[in-house]
Amino acid sequence: MQDALETPVEAPLDSETLSEHVFRRIQAAIVQGDIAPGSKISEPELARTYGISRGPLREAIHRLEGQKLLVRVPHVGARVVSLSHAELIELYEIRESLEGMACRLAAERMSQTEIDELRSVLELHERDAAFQAGVGYYQQEGDFDFHYRIIQGSGNKTLAQMLCGELYQLVRMYRLQFSATPNRPRHAFAEHHRILDAISERDGELAELLMRRHIAASKRNIERHYTGQAGQAVSKSPNER
Repeated sequence: MQDALETPVEAPLDSETLSEHVFRRIQAAIVQGDIAPGSKISEPELARTYGISRGPLREAIHRLEGQKLLVRVPHVGARVVSLSHAELIELYEIRESLEGMACRLAAERMSQTEIDELRSVLELHERDAAFQAGVGYYQQEGDFDFHYRIIQGSGNKTLAQMLCGELYQLVRMYRLQFSATPNRPRHAFAEHHRILDAISERDGELAELLMRRHIAASKRNIERHYTGQAGQAVSKSPNER
């Protein structure tokens, strides 16, 4: 963990607090995989790395727990979340249902300006170097995130709180982890375009169906990954294990 976080914190800019700055740094390191799932979080180590007192650091850690990126283990302390196969599938089942609903509402409620901006987001994704090389899909957050913009466009504050707040960074972590699966970036991009076309045509029923299929495809991709891992483990000889 030290290698991922060894750069000292720079002085916070403008009104940004030190706790906020550290929170964002640790959050990015976890989501991007620089701090491995399951890693123990050492408060003394982080305090030394960032030159921050334990109070602001604990505030940042508490916020990361609220985002489900850290979990508190009795008698151990905080660890980076590491979902089991079953837990990850459950997360994608939740996404399939709730993001499908958000997509239907977005088709009914997004303004034409918002739809045009969403199309511009996809154009930006298409120009991304990793996507052009076929090694990943554009994974910037917030307004640059296709899914985020649709959820916000649903106009449902409760949905937005759940999917763009409480679960957002946890979902991003696993989206990033599986985004480089061969052929998945191109398929995902094509699926995004079809979803956007349905929203543009104000066809909420089709938009919901396409979003559910899109997330279900990602879920199947994860299931194939775990099935492949299990097969490799079985095929190894006792000495290789």
